[in-house]
Amino acid sequence: MRIPESELIINSDGSAFHIHLRPEELADIVVLVGDPGRVALIGDCLSDIEFRHENREFVSMTGYYNGKRLTALSTGIGTDNCDIVMTELDALANVDFATREPKEEHRTLTILRIGTTGAVQPDIPLGSAIFSYYSVGCDGLLNWYADRDKITDKAMEEAFKEHVGWNANLPSPYFVKAGETVAKKFEGCSVKGVTISAPGFYGPQGRVVRLGLAMPDMIEKFESFKYGEYRITNFEMESSAVAGLARHLGHEAGTVCCAIANRYLKSSNTDYKPLVRQLIELSLDRLTE
Repeated sequence: MRIPESELIINSDGSAFHIHLRPEELADIVVLVGDPGRVALIGDCLSDIEFRHENREFVSMTGYYNGKRLTALSTGIGTDNCDIVMTELDALANVDFATREPKEEHRTLTILRIGTTGAVQPDIPLGSAIFSYYSVGCDGLLNWYADRDKITDKAMEEAFKEHVGWNANLPSPYFVKAGETVAKKFEGCSVKGVTISAPGFYGPQGRVVRLGLAMPDMIEKFESFKYGEYRITNFEMESSAVAGLARHLGHEAGTVCCAIANRYLKSSNTDYKPLVRQLIELSLDRLTE
């Protein structure tokens, strides 16, 4: 089936419309960061860098780490941006850009998002690495795609909505697991996380500046939720799109974040850049071991 030009836009240089990568430039290992400036931090760790592209918030480069080819790419903030990035990465891997037809042989990417986060449990200290074994999409993105129930944990969703007293005006949350291969790489070096992906930084994460909240006790409800061995550990803004779309599209993906705030303790660390650098180095080691 040929994909129409209106549905998959390809630039005149043969690159994907937003992220400006060409199929031959994409490595099998992809590291995503929200901040375009963090691509340079990854670049400091790479050798034999092949290129550097920049378009809006999407900055990319491909090089080598421990002898493995790796692509670093910034997404900007939010699951809407990750919808763009994940779709275009998959197209680069699994669509023939010359014929606009899906390839017969599926190519599986290993995708890791490295970011920062706010913890919601009192026993998670600042600086902790939290790996999102489950991502909770409070953004609604995955609900726009067919068969979302095939890749989500419906029982966990229902238990969460009942515990929280989920507001019917909000998008229905979805729970999706990280890729098993990626998750295994972060065992023993990170907190086992269940991560809320919020569609905003203020109200959707329970912050009150001048506007009240639809669920005033949401932080306390999230913190007290338990499901078997799992509990809500942290807030961020992208992991659900990365995990959900990757699972839908047949890729291995996960998110690991450095805790730079603790919402329960009302503490934060604004001098967190050295911690992010350490997490990048740890992640690159784990991905390429």
